[in-house]
Amino acid sequence: MAGHRAPAPGPVDPVMDAPPDHDVVGGIDDRLESLVGLHSVKGSHYAQFRGVEQRLSRVVDALDRISRALVQTAEGPENLVLSVVRAAQEHLGAEWVVFALCDGELDRTGPRHLMMTQDGTILAFEGVQMARAPRHLPADVLNRLNDILRNQMDRLTRPVVDDHHLHVPVHLDGRVVGGLSAWTPPHTPVDSSDLVVMRILARQAAVALLNAALLEESRHQLTRAEHAYAQASEQARDLAARNLELERTQRELSAAMRQRLVVEERERIARELHDSVTQSVLSAGMQIEVCRIDAEPRTAERLEVAGRLTRDAVEQLRSVIYALNQSPTVSELSLGEVLDGLCSMHMPADLETEVRVVGRPRDLPDDVQHAILRIAGEALFNTAVHAEASTARLTLSYGDHLISLSIDDDGDGDPAHMRKVLRAATLGDLAGRHRGLANMATRATELGGGLRIRRSRLGGVRIGVEIPVTGATGSGTREAT
Repeated sequence: MAGHRAPAPGPVDPVMDAPPDHDVVGGIDDRLESLVGLHSVKGSHYAQFRGVEQRLSRVVDALDRISRALVQTAEGPENLVLSVVRAAQEHLGAEWVVFALCDGELDRTGPRHLMMTQDGTILAFEGVQMARAPRHLPADVLNRLNDILRNQMDRLTRPVVDDHHLHVPVHLDGRVVGGLSAWTPPHTPVDSSDLVVMRILARQAAVALLNAALLEESRHQLTRAEHAYAQASEQARDLAARNLELERTQRELSAAMRQRLVVEERERIARELHDSVTQSVLSAGMQIEVCRIDAEPRTAERLEVAGRLTRDAVEQLRSVIYALNQSPTVSELSLGEVLDGLCSMHMPADLETEVRVVGRPRDLPDDVQHAILRIAGEALFNTAVHAEASTARLTLSYGDHLISLSIDDDGDGDPAHMRKVLRAATLGDLAGRHRGLANMATRATELGGGLRIRRSRLGGVRIGVEIPVTGATGSGTREAT
């Protein structure tokens, strides 16, 4: 063996030439095992690789089924649960799969339970449209379903893994809300990857069911909101109709009140004409007739003419009284037009009258309209009887929160004297005389307003009244007479 040369050193294969305890061998085996699950690179590695490849393929298929199950969330909880159960059954090739929620958990979603057989038949006792009622369930399946539904989960709060059986609890917010169980045939054992798949399905099912419950609650809230909105809209329409009816009723009442006030004023004038003026003219005619009997012929002739004139005057007064007693229709007249009618009643033919309306006319409360018309009637009567005026002007002004009326004349009245008369009448010193001014002032103050007497720009007297007004309804028109 002397002189024998060792072969020249060549490339060294780290796998074939390294000694069994060399670090390189251990490092390569560890890396290979971490990637494909192989424990050795020797002759048995092919069988191991095939087994790992099959497991990886099953996991990939399971993930695909999980993704297909999750996209069913938008189609409703029933389709979602069905997809989860079908994914578990297809992955395990299971003879039976049970998914159930505990009583009292996720009350706003369903179905509460669902089962599937190996041939894909869907079973449920209630609450699932696409399922039929089971007749003959294996004892293990029926007992598991009852345990989950009745929340008897003492031994089921953790995963159960047997050779041909898997159970995983369904957790939500740290509590068990249901369970997912499967039973495989004798020739199909379960392994650790199957437990991972089942856990993923259970977790995603819980989250998806919660989302479905929240979506259902949102739909209920939206439905309630739409119902409430519909009710509110109906109430608003009903309220608007009632408001229109109230406004129409208010206008009718105001028109009736104006009608009544005009009628009362005409009747009052007619009574005064009958009781005072007519009686005075009749008395004058009688005195003329008495004097004519004893008078000289020439004087008697003149007295006869005077008597005839007084008789004509009485007839005219009776015609006026009759006309005043005929009630006119003023229901459609505005307040300004009614005031204009009052002027025509009170004013002598040789007295010019004018009514002005300033601002936006609107319906006023009955008591305010009543006071305005009564005050205007008193003032106009005083002007016609006492002022010896040639012009009278009424101005009705509508403010935002105030209604005012002024009666001006160019007569010979003295505002200072009238204020003294008003004070005396207010104190009760006139024994019933000159109560007109006091009545006007009382009507204004009873409504929170006031009456003022001062010199008018026309040269005579101005009587001004202001009354606060709240809650009046605008008519949207502007009036001028």
